[in-house]
Amino acid sequence: MRLENGLTVIHQYIPATPVVVADVWIKAGAISEPREWNGIAHFLEHMVFKGTKNLPPGAFDRAIESKGGVTNAATSHDYTHYFITTAAPYLEDTLPVLAELLLNAEIPEDEFERERDVVLEEIRSCQDNPDFLGFQALTESVYQYHPYGRSILGTEADLMQRSPEQIRSFHRSHYRPENMTVAIVGGVKAEEAVEVVKRSFQSPTRNSKCAQIVAEAEPPIAEIRRQQISLPRIEQARLLMAWMGPGVERLRDAYGLDLLSVLLAEGRSSRLVRSLREEDKLVHSIGSSFSLQRDSSLFTVSAILEPENLEPVEALIIDRIAQLQEKPISDAELNRCKRVLCNDYAFSTEAPNQLAGLYGYYNTIANIEVAVTYPDRIASFQAAELQRLAQQYLSPNYYAVTVLKPC
Repeated sequence: MRLENGLTVIHQYIPATPVVVADVWIKAGAISEPREWNGIAHFLEHMVFKGTKNLPPGAFDRAIESKGGVTNAATSHDYTHYFITTAAPYLEDTLPVLAELLLNAEIPEDEFERERDVVLEEIRSCQDNPDFLGFQALTESVYQYHPYGRSILGTEADLMQRSPEQIRSFHRSHYRPENMTVAIVGGVKAEEAVEVVKRSFQSPTRNSKCAQIVAEAEPPIAEIRRQQISLPRIEQARLLMAWMGPGVERLRDAYGLDLLSVLLAEGRSSRLVRSLREEDKLVHSIGSSFSLQRDSSLFTVSAILEPENLEPVEALIIDRIAQLQEKPISDAELNRCKRVLCNDYAFSTEAPNQLAGLYGYYNTIANIEVAVTYPDRIASFQAAELQRLAQQYLSPNYYAVTVLKPC
């Protein structure tokens, strides 16, 4: 339901559980940043916990922990979200404290300097992670115009240019009830949950409206974009390959690419795992994934292997993708992929925190109905449609590839 102040509330009562999860999703991820403010959405996620005029630093954590609850937050390109898990009777004590932080974050000057050092250390630690470096280089190769190619963390240089007032400005523009979804799942009935949300998220008085950043559309990849990075901290090579997929405006196509990802490299009987790892022993591991994003999604294949196998493995991956375009997959393979995804969905919707995250995520980037219709949509695919999607999105001639090699 949508409240008068524009905030969306999603609720599911689970009488058998003694806990409740409150997950607040905000349309204020990295793609909402002006280009020159890269990293500010993630920095704000840190600064939100530094208190308000009515809530000194540390008071929020004490309020949650005193009720036996836990809390955390995360920033992505498309969203930022904050959640609390607590015993059901304590929702009315804990949610107002989270709402106070989100709506009225103070961004104190002294805490700003200290927390910037924390974020800078987070950036430095990522620079020591080969998998982070490889994936970031890959996404920058794919998204050369769209902000999906920029790191969510920003860079050290970016953060050194930020000021408390810039973060306050971003907060005022985006952390507004009309820009939020609150998902409440667990042992609290609807009437009580909605009443707590209404009391907690009373809209602050603000003159500024939510500034909408229109991201520049990313042109299709029309070549093989190849790059190689030499690193001293790895023993095996990494091969990362990527194709651009549809955003949420073409969800049917996105679901089909989910199936193709499972077909290629999820499970020992998938085509790439069976061929390249189990039979030919050319890779230590290989996987594929489809990452749904609001504007443009990412289909990836990645492998860990010996450097001398890089060229033959890339060629074999392209050959298997070409086979998808030339011949419909068998009923047995299609049914296996459907079972895998439907089982994954079932396993990911067992607990209140999983359900609250699912509802908030889909309502933020698309709409809530998508969250509950996924298994039926997956089950409806036929082989010919998947063949068409492979032809449309997984070109053997147009893709990005990043190679990490030991020095």
